[in-house]
Amino acid sequence: MTSNVIKTVAAIAMVVAASGATAQESDNRVAAKTDWSVFVEDNPTQCWLVSAPKETVNTKDGRVVAVRRGEILLFVSYWPGSGVKGEVSFLGGYPFAENSTVTMEIGSSTFELFTSTKDETAWPPTPADDSKIIIAMKRGAEAKITGLSGRGTKTEDTFSLLGFTAAIEEAEKRCGS
Repeated sequence: MTSNVIKTVAAIAMVVAASGATAQESDNRVAAKTDWSVFVEDNPTQCWLVSAPKETVNTKDGRVVAVRRGEILLFVSYWPGSGVKGEVSFLGGYPFAENSTVTMEIGSSTFELFTSTKDETAWPPTPADDSKIIIAMKRGAEAKITGLSGRGTKTEDTFSLLGFTAAIEEAEKRCGS
């Protein structure tokens, strides 16, 4: 994970949050593919596809609780010329518990993402893991992401993968080189 990538994901989240808009309402959106949207930014060129969860469940001590969270988004990002092609990231909307990981389940596959308490984001540990997750996302119907907040709340966010393959093909066409 490069610092530019971290800054870009954090900047996207801050712009979305500050504008009061969801990621699906940006002026930079170039395509909507069912439950996924594709965005392009110039100078430098960046592409990302993003989706918000269809379901969110927060529990503490085994009981469902109401909590206030920021923007919750699942991204795949491309930065042409930087070597970053198809990087998966999850914005949890809260500071993760220190030294915790996030679990992503897609069908029968499970992936572990590392977290950052600074910017509320989790990523796969290697580009090879990004590729494996993207393959699973193309084949799957939903992705369930489970994390732990710094306050001890377990979160479970379920994302639809309808339109994911079309969205990633659009992003790759625009920024895959």
